[in-house]
Amino acid sequence: MAARIITVAQDGGGDYKTVQEAIDAVPLGNTLRTVIRVSPGIYQQPLYVPKTKNLITFAGLCPEDTVLTWKNTATKIEHHQASRLIGTGTFGCGSVIVEGEDFIAENITFENSAPKGSGQAVALRVTADRCAFYNCRFLGWQDTLYLHHGKQYLRDCYIEGSVDFIFGNSTALLEHCHINCKADGFITAQSRKSSQETTGYVFLRCVITGNGGSSYTYLGRPWGPFGRVVFAYTYMDQCVKDVGWDNWGKCENERSACFYEYRCFGLGCCPSRRVTWARELVDEEADEFLAHSFIDPDAERPWLAQRMAKKDKRRGKALAVVAILFVTKKLRALKFFGLIPENVKQTVCVDRKFYKPSTFMGEL
Repeated sequence: MAARIITVAQDGGGDYKTVQEAIDAVPLGNTLRTVIRVSPGIYQQPLYVPKTKNLITFAGLCPEDTVLTWKNTATKIEHHQASRLIGTGTFGCGSVIVEGEDFIAENITFENSAPKGSGQAVALRVTADRCAFYNCRFLGWQDTLYLHHGKQYLRDCYIEGSVDFIFGNSTALLEHCHINCKADGFITAQSRKSSQETTGYVFLRCVITGNGGSSYTYLGRPWGPFGRVVFAYTYMDQCVKDVGWDNWGKCENERSACFYEYRCFGLGCCPSRRVTWARELVDEEADEFLAHSFIDPDAERPWLAQRMAKKDKRRGKALAVVAILFVTKKLRALKFFGLIPENVKQTVCVDRKFYKPSTFMGEL
């Protein structure tokens, strides 16, 4: 069945002038994929996709040109309508809050414009199952991206912040994403509460960059005692601290947190200097984290195949990265590759040896 299309344009050239009006137009109990095509512009309004409205897609042409932004913080939440106040504190302060299942966003920027020092200021909270984000940007400082609950997939996305800026207790796979650490802090704060939960975050072939400084950010800390985070085939620049991980001031977390790395590289990758309670995975252990089956065991995973955005012919690569292919006697060609920032020209460190990367321009 064909998708329903709704258009939004601030100049009045679409079906609606605001994104929230378009969301409100989707019927309760929606069972048809509804694509909200958002024309370029800066849309300054908090947005809410309720539980009763599933199968919604936000589709833009270019994330730099299509920006959904607001300025809420955990201590100051302002919505245009009182009925739209969805929770309090960090839980309720998202510029965009998604609670409808099977949500997709493509070529969209989600921003919390609260300035540095404002405390928790969420750009997007996702409390919904089977949500996917393609070529999106998530901008903020503290608590930028709240992957609260459900299953999420992010590909070719850019995420920035300083403190706990990817956090929550969902099951999420972030693939080919660019993580930018703007100031001292922690990239992740995963809150798995027991060893029986299957939640966790996997960063697969991602890029971690910083502000030019050295050794000022941690890969993560456990918000919940069994927090689980994996970085695999990921480039880490010098912004990452040698110790890698923090226990959030609780020694008992060191016995339960599951913090892993697998074949990462770059100046910020220092396996021999990491905290003793985090470790490098062996090949057999890593397999379960290196495929889409980590977030959904269903072999078909239809929710990952419904991309509806129009392509912007002006755009080249989604991120300023190139792939690198390492060919050594120990590693099979095409099996071991990662992403590095385009401006990195020097050799990179892999398994404590240095190699000169060769560009691989094929589709990853």
